[in-house]
Amino acid sequence: MKFKTMKRKKRFNLWMAIFGFVVGIAISSCTNTAKTTNLETIRLDYAYYNPVSLVLKEKGWLEQDLAKDNIKVEWVQSLGSNKALELLNSRSIDFGSTAGAAALIGKANGNPIKSIYVYSKPEWTALVTGAKLSIQKVEDLKGKRVAVTRGTDPHVFLLRALDRVSLSQKDVELIQLQHSDGRAALEKGDVDAWAGLDPHMAKTEVEKGSRLFFRESKFNSYGVLNVRAAFAKDYPSYVERVLSIYEKGRQWSLENPEELKQVLVKEAKLTDAVAAKQLERTDLSSSTIGKVQKQAISAAGDVLKKSGVIKESINVAQVVGELVDPQFITKIANK
Repeated sequence: MKFKTMKRKKRFNLWMAIFGFVVGIAISSCTNTAKTTNLETIRLDYAYYNPVSLVLKEKGWLEQDLAKDNIKVEWVQSLGSNKALELLNSRSIDFGSTAGAAALIGKANGNPIKSIYVYSKPEWTALVTGAKLSIQKVEDLKGKRVAVTRGTDPHVFLLRALDRVSLSQKDVELIQLQHSDGRAALEKGDVDAWAGLDPHMAKTEVEKGSRLFFRESKFNSYGVLNVRAAFAKDYPSYVERVLSIYEKGRQWSLENPEELKQVLVKEAKLTDAVAAKQLERTDLSSSTIGKVQKQAISAAGDVLKKSGVIKESINVAQVVGELVDPQFITKIANK
């Protein structure tokens, strides 16, 4: 009797183990299904420095596409790359517009993002001074007050410009201001120079006669669209859907330059002349992200380390490799 009881007990334990295994699979299956079907809203940023985002917001193409899946779209404004990175890090948006170098700063500092698309190749930053000020070259900035938005392409641009002439941020007085406030400070005479960003830079250039005293197109990193890494992992098909609509907006912008200008005028509340100035230095001809962008982003790494913006221990090549992810736009291009 004792032997039979032990056999029954073993069979019972075996059946319980099988039951637990089956239940575990079922729960896992339900969890995975939830990740692919329980997406209610996709949140994207729009920014005046990303004209394609303004087109998408205006046209409502993404809303039309995602309505088929009962998914809503929310648009959140980014006032600069630093703000877009904050929104991504706090999960307030799923897709955010930044400069490539700014994305590197975010990734190096632990922001879990991937750069998946190029929305523009701009010359959107330069060093700017007032029409009547005496500054003529980067060396003239020594000891001067310079407005800058930390963690953005203009910040990186300033650091690289200073480094080129053997100066550093310690040789100037950096005044931390968001882009629009930096322009206002320059126009009021509160600072001697400003690391500018379009459209604010175009506005002060056209309307106030401010001078772009140092320009270097190679110091401008690409405009990249970033996605939260967790979103990309959980919803890869929707990443492709978003990029497909971005491609539609980019192509429309290339084919309708006058209409694009009017979208920028309306959304950013600019004059025609200011919008035209911004767009004349914004190249929308390619959305591919890969080797060229990696090189452009990596080029800022040494100066960022030297300036203490990212840690000396950071392996820039490794971080850039983890940041730039061309798989989604490659799939779209091959369809």
